[in-house]
Amino acid sequence: MRHLIILLLLSLSISCSSDDTKNYNNPYLIPTTVNLQLNLNLPQYNQLKYPGNHVTIYHQGIKGIVVYCVNTDLYIAHELSDPNHLPNDCSTMTVTGAIASCPCPEDDNSYDLITGQHTSAEEQYPMLQYRAKREGNSIRIYN
Repeated sequence: MRHLIILLLLSLSISCSSDDTKNYNNPYLIPTTVNLQLNLNLPQYNQLKYPGNHVTIYHQGIKGIVVYCVNTDLYIAHELSDPNHLPNDCSTMTVTGAIASCPCPEDDNSYDLITGQHTSAEEQYPMLQYRAKREGNSIRIYN
């Protein structure tokens, strides 16, 4: 029984570290420190009370952060800088529904906001994800 528990914990730690490794070993993006508190009582964050909505926060992270409400207990936050090229004048993605798209003319990158994965190419880097946790009537975004 003890060996089974150790094996389970070891496999869990390996699976968690592989996601972080892919997220933070991106040669294009250097993660910045993020620690935000979004008060859902404020009008600018009110739409995060409803599943399927998002809020974009500029001047945070590298090019901004998008926070997506999956349900009233689950929120996902991603960096708005396209993870598959260096940040530049056109690399700030725009969000439509649950898709973030890069407006740079040299690529056609788009990403699913729930998974962070590229919508058409598996070999691409995923969106840089921040931790998002609901705490009472606010959402904490951090890394």
